Amino acid sequence: MEGRKRIVGWGVLALWVIVLALAAPLAGRLGDVQRDRAVDYLPASADSTRVATVMEQMPGGGSTDLVLVYHRDGGLTAADRATAAREVRQVAAEHPLGSPPRAVPSEDGTTLLYAVSSAEPGTDEVARDAFVHDVRATVSGEVGGPGALATDAGEVYGSLDGPLLYTTVAVVAILLIVIYRSAFLWLVPLAVAGVADFLSMAVTYALHQGFDISVSGQSTGVMTILVFGAGTDYALLLVSRYREELRRVPRPYDAMAAALRGCGPAVLASSGTVALGMLCLLAADMNSSRGMGPTAAVGVLCALIAMMTLLPALLVVLGRRVFWPLIPAYGSEPKAARRSLFAAMGSSAGRRPLAVLLAGAAALAALALGALNLPGALKQEDTFSSTPEAVAAMKTLAAAYPETGTQPVTVVAPTGRAPEALRTALATDGVAKAERGRSGDGWTEISVIAAHPPQSAAETATIEVLRTALGDGVYVGGPSAEQLDMAGTSARDRNIVVPLVLVVVLIVLIVLLRSLVAPLILIAAVVAVWGASLGVGGLVFEGLFGFGGTDPGLALLSFVFLVALGVDYGIFLMHRMREECLSGAEPGAAALTALRTTGAVIASAGLVLAATFAVLVNMPMVQLAELGFVIAVGVLLDTFLVRTYLVTSASVLLGRKVWWPGPLARKPVPTARPEPGREPVRV
Repeated sequence: MEGRKRIVGWGVLALWVIVLALAAPLAGRLGDVQRDRAVDYLPASADSTRVATVMEQMPGGGSTDLVLVYHRDGGLTAADRATAAREVRQVAAEHPLGSPPRAVPSEDGTTLLYAVSSAEPGTDEVARDAFVHDVRATVSGEVGGPGALATDAGEVYGSLDGPLLYTTVAVVAILLIVIYRSAFLWLVPLAVAGVADFLSMAVTYALHQGFDISVSGQSTGVMTILVFGAGTDYALLLVSRYREELRRVPRPYDAMAAALRGCGPAVLASSGTVALGMLCLLAADMNSSRGMGPTAAVGVLCALIAMMTLLPALLVVLGRRVFWPLIPAYGSEPKAARRSLFAAMGSSAGRRPLAVLLAGAAALAALALGALNLPGALKQEDTFSSTPEAVAAMKTLAAAYPETGTQPVTVVAPTGRAPEALRTALATDGVAKAERGRSGDGWTEISVIAAHPPQSAAETATIEVLRTALGDGVYVGGPSAEQLDMAGTSARDRNIVVPLVLVVVLIVLIVLLRSLVAPLILIAAVVAVWGASLGVGGLVFEGLFGFGGTDPGLALLSFVFLVALGVDYGIFLMHRMREECLSGAEPGAAALTALRTTGAVIASAGLVLAATFAVLVNMPMVQLAELGFVIAVGVLLDTFLVRTYLVTSASVLLGRKVWWPGPLARKPVPTARPEPGREPVRV
C-alpha cells in the first residue's frame, strides 16, 4: 500500500513535467506581447487613443516625434549652433523626416530646440527604438519627445523582469530560512513558486492570444509578486499543518492527506476570494487595470494549484528528512511553547476590548488623514525614479521655455472639417499656435502648441476647452491629453470597481462564514487598512522618496489588492474561530484561541507577502514603487494591528452576535469534542 502511495507522488511529479514542457513555448513569448505605451493603458474610447489610432492609419503609419535639445548654462556659442545645425542636417539626410527641422532658440539664449518627426519606423516598436538610438548616436545634445520617452520606458520595463524575479526569490528565500530553520525545506516551496510563476506566464500568454487581454510590464511584475507572495503563504499554512500531522501519523503520505483535509478548504476559499476580487478589475475601462485583473487572478490560481499538488508530492517523495535538522518524529511532542506573542496580544484585546477597538480605530483614522497630503497627478517625466535622457530633455525644455509649451497637442479632424477645426484651435484661449499637418484616410492632423508648460494645470485647462470647442468627431490627443484621459478614466473606474469588489467579496464571505456580521467586520477592517495605507503613502511619497506625483490608478489597484488579500487572512482567523464555536467554546474564548493558534503562521505569511510587495519599491518605475509600498504597509497593518487587535476585540465585544443571523448567534451548537490528544482542525 505504501508503495502505491509513493507511486502517486511520483505520478504527480511526472504530470507536472509534462505540463511545464507544454507551457515552455508559451511562457517564453509573453514578453513579445507586452505593451507599455500610454495609449496601450487607455481605453479605446478615450480621445487620445482615437488620435493614436487615426495617426497610425495615415500614410506612413504612426510618426515618431522627437525633440533635439542643445543646451549650455552660460549660453550657446556660435560653434554650438553650428554643430547643432550640422548634426540635424545629418539626421535629415539619413532618415526621411516629415518636414525640415527648424531651430527654435530660447529667449535666454541657453537652449536650442529642433522638432523632428519621422514616419520611417511606423508602428513597429523595434524600428522606433532603432531610430531613436540612431539619432542619439548622431547628435551631441539630449534627445527627448514622445518617441524617445516611449523607448526609454520600454527599456526600463524590459529591465524589470530579471531584477524583480531575482530580488523576490532572494527575499522569500531569506524569510523561509528564518521561518523553517531548515537547511533544505526552504528550497522546496521556493522551487514550486518558481514553477507556478513559469506556468502563470504561459497561461497569461494564452489568455492574450485567445481573449486579447492587455499585458503590460506593470501587470506581469505584479503577477510575479503575487505568485511568490501568495504561493509562499499557502506553502507556510500547508507545511505547518503537515509538520503537526507527521508527529501523529507514521507515513508521510497519510500525514499529507490529513494536512490537505485540514487546511485545504480554508486555502481554497481564501485563494478563490482573492481571484474573484482581482477579476472585478474586468469592469474597469482602463486597459492596464482591466488586463491586470485576469493576470493577477492567473497568478493566484497557478500558485494555488502548484502549492496544493506539486508541493505535497515533493514533500511526500522527500519524506521526513526534508525537515532536517528539526525532523518531526512520529509520536514525538513539539517542544513546550513559551507564551506566544499572539497569546499576549489576545489577552490584552480580551481584557479591555472596547478600549483596544477604539484606540486602534483612532490610529487608523489618524493615519488615513495623511492621504490628504498625497502629491498631485504623476507627470510623464516623473514616472521614472531615475532620470532617462528623454526625461532630462523634458526638464531642460521646461526650464528654458517657461513661457510656452514644448510638447505638441495633436488634433485629428475629418478632412472636410479640418479648416474649421484649425480656425477654432487658433481662436482658443491658451493656444500659442496651430498648423495643419498630414492628411490621409479621411483625416487631417493639426499640431497645436499650448501657451503653457506641458502637463501644467493651465495646459490641462486648454486641452479641456479645446475639446469642448471642437465638438464631437474631432479628437484631441498627445502626451498631455493621454495623462488627462488616464486621470478621468481612473476616476470612473474607482466609482464602478470599488463597489463591485465590496459586493463580490461580501457575498463570498457570507457564504463561507454563514453570517452577515462577521463579513461586515472583515470588510470594514480591510477598508480601514486601505485608507491608512494610502495615508502613510501621503506622508512619505514626496518627502522621503521624492516622488513627484501619484499614479492615477494607485487608489483603485491598492484597494482591490488590499481588500482581497486582507480578507484572505481574515478568512483564516474567522474560519478557526467558527470551528472553536462549533466545538462548544464561547465566542470570546473562541476568538482568543483562534488568534493564539493561527497568529504565528499567518503572521509569517503576512511578513512574506509584505516583503515581496516591498520589492517593488526598489523598481525604477514610480507607479510600481507606490503600489508596492502601499500594499506592503497595508498587509503589515492588517497582520499586526487590524486582525490581531481590532477584529479580535470586536468579536469579543459582540459575542454570539458576530455570527448573526446564523445558528451560532442564537445558541451553542453541541458537537463532539475532539479526541484526546488531537486538536480541532487548524489552518
